Amino acid sequence: MNYLSNLAKNYPASGIRKMFDLAAQYDDVVKLTVGEPNFDTPQNIKDAAKKAIDEGYTHYAPNAGLPELRAAIAKEYTKYCKDYTLDNVMITVGGMEAITMCMLATVNPGDEIIIPDPGFSNYEGQVMIAGAVPVSVPIYEENDFNITAADIEKAITPKTRAILLNSPSNPLGSIICKEEILKIAELVKKYDLIVYSDEVYDKLIFDGVEYFSIAQVPEVRDQVLVINSFSKAYAMTGWRIGYIVGNKDIIANMPKLQEGIVSCVSTFTQKAALEAYTGNQDAVDQMIADYLRRRDILIDGLNNIPGITCKKSPGSFYAFANIKALGVTSEEFAIDLVKKARVVVVPGSAFGSVGEGYFRAVFANSDENLIEAVKRIDEYVRETYLVEA
Repeated sequence: MNYLSNLAKNYPASGIRKMFDLAAQYDDVVKLTVGEPNFDTPQNIKDAAKKAIDEGYTHYAPNAGLPELRAAIAKEYTKYCKDYTLDNVMITVGGMEAITMCMLATVNPGDEIIIPDPGFSNYEGQVMIAGAVPVSVPIYEENDFNITAADIEKAITPKTRAILLNSPSNPLGSIICKEEILKIAELVKKYDLIVYSDEVYDKLIFDGVEYFSIAQVPEVRDQVLVINSFSKAYAMTGWRIGYIVGNKDIIANMPKLQEGIVSCVSTFTQKAALEAYTGNQDAVDQMIADYLRRRDILIDGLNNIPGITCKKSPGSFYAFANIKALGVTSEEFAIDLVKKARVVVVPGSAFGSVGEGYFRAVFANSDENLIEAVKRIDEYVRETYLVEA
C-alpha cells in the first residue's frame, strides 16, 4: 500500500541540491552553488541574541511576531507607504515560510499563480503546497532578464489569482525596471490580482541602480504582499527569520495560520533581527562592497572565456551565464564541469525550461575561490570544446 500523498510524490526535486550532492563526491571543489553569504553574521547581531537569551527571551512570542520588531520594519517600509504600522507586518520563519504563508492566506485549491521561468526553484513546490496551480511565464535575456507585462498577460486566465515577482532575481541577478513594474501594475488592476513581491535581495543592489517595488504603486498597494528576509543582507541564513509587509486585513489573518504551522518565530532570534535592522550597519555595507568586487571578478572572468557570455548582474549575488554557443545542455555542462574541473555551478534548467542553455554561479565567495573557479572553467572550456579566443 502506498502511504504517500500526491504532494509528497510529485513535489519537484531541487536541481541545486542535486549538484550539491554530486560535489560531495569530489575533493578540492570550488562551490558556486548555494545562495548563501560566505560571511559570518555581524557581531552586533550575535551579541544581541546572546543578550536576549540571558534576559529570558526564550519563551513563546506572539504568533505575528514581537511588536517592537514589527514596528521597526513598518517604519522602514514607510518608504513604500507612509501609513504602514506594525499591523501591516508579519514575522515568519525565513522568506520561504513567508511565501508559503502569503499563498495559504490568499488562494484556494485550483487557483493559478503565475511564477517566473527561470525562477527560484522552490516556487513551483510552494504553489503546490497551497493547492494552487503554477503557471510559468518566460523571462528572456534579450529583455535584460526582465519579466514583461506582455508575457504575463498571455498567461492570465479566469483562474489566475496571483503573480509572483522576484526582483532582484534569483537566479538571474536582474532587477525589474520601473517602467515594466508600472505596466504589471496595470494588469493587477485590470484583472484584480494579488502580487507576491519577493524582495529578499533588495539591499544587494549595485551600480547606482534605483530599486522600485510594485508596492510603491498606490493604486495596487493593497493587493501587494512584500516578502523579505534577514538571510541575505545580514548573513543570517541559519537564523531562519523573514517577514511579510502588506494589506493589514490580509496580514491579520496570518497569525492563526502561523499558529498551526510553527506557532511563532524564536523570540531571541527576533531580538537579533531587531538589532540587524536598527543597529550599526557597517558590516552590512562592507559585505555589499565585497559582493560588488566579487561580482566583477566572476562575471568579467566568465566573459573572457570563449563560448560563454554573462550579463553584469545589477542585484543579488548571482551570475546567469549563457553557454548556448557550446552546443551542450546545461545539465551536461554542469555535471562534466564538476567531474573534470572541480567547479560546481547549477544548470539553468534547474530554474525552469527557459533556463536551458545557461548556468547559475554564486559570487558570494572569496576573491581567491572566484579567481580559481574562473581559471578552471576557462581551461576546461578551451580543452573540452576546442574553442579559441
